[in-house]
Amino acid sequence: MRKADISRKTGETDIRLSLDLDGTGKNSIDTGVGFLDHMLTLLAVHGRFDLTVKCVGDTRVDDHHSVEDIGICLGQAVREALGDRAGICRYGDVTVPMDEALVLCAVDISGRGFLGFELPVPARKIGTFDSELVEEFFMAFVREAGVTLHLRELAGRNAHHIVEGAFKAFARAMRGAVAVDPALAGAVPSSKGVL
Repeated sequence: MRKADISRKTGETDIRLSLDLDGTGKNSIDTGVGFLDHMLTLLAVHGRFDLTVKCVGDTRVDDHHSVEDIGICLGQAVREALGDRAGICRYGDVTVPMDEALVLCAVDISGRGFLGFELPVPARKIGTFDSELVEEFFMAFVREAGVTLHLRELAGRNAHHIVEGAFKAFARAMRGAVAVDPALAGAVPSSKGVL
């Protein structure tokens, strides 16, 4: 059962998150940050992950703490749900078009957290959402999940399309990376024997 339930409560946020890597895309997302709700819904649907997120955060200050802490919780959930990572494909990559935007995402479930972020978003705000928080979300995720993640914008002008393309690409690349590879017969996909 590749599932995880994460709770995190700080002076800034109170988060409950559940993840099933072998789901169908069912989701219930309520982060208090509308644009992030939309992006996490895309993650669940395109990754085929069942995802529930409930966050009460200090959004009266701004959205930063909620976005970063949800990234932390999602990373912890992926790490826990994967266990020793035996039998997974490990790598995933995809290029996703979103109207004029084109975003490449490559993932290695390596045990090493690294973010290569080449996603210049041309607007500081997407609605009320600070676009710089996209990088904060992914940085928090990779640290906690132990995932190497590269996001690269190949084309794009519209900020919403670029970020939406990034989340869809991330979802699809993760879906491929966490998939079970029957050819591995449960072995860890590393010459070291551990990830």
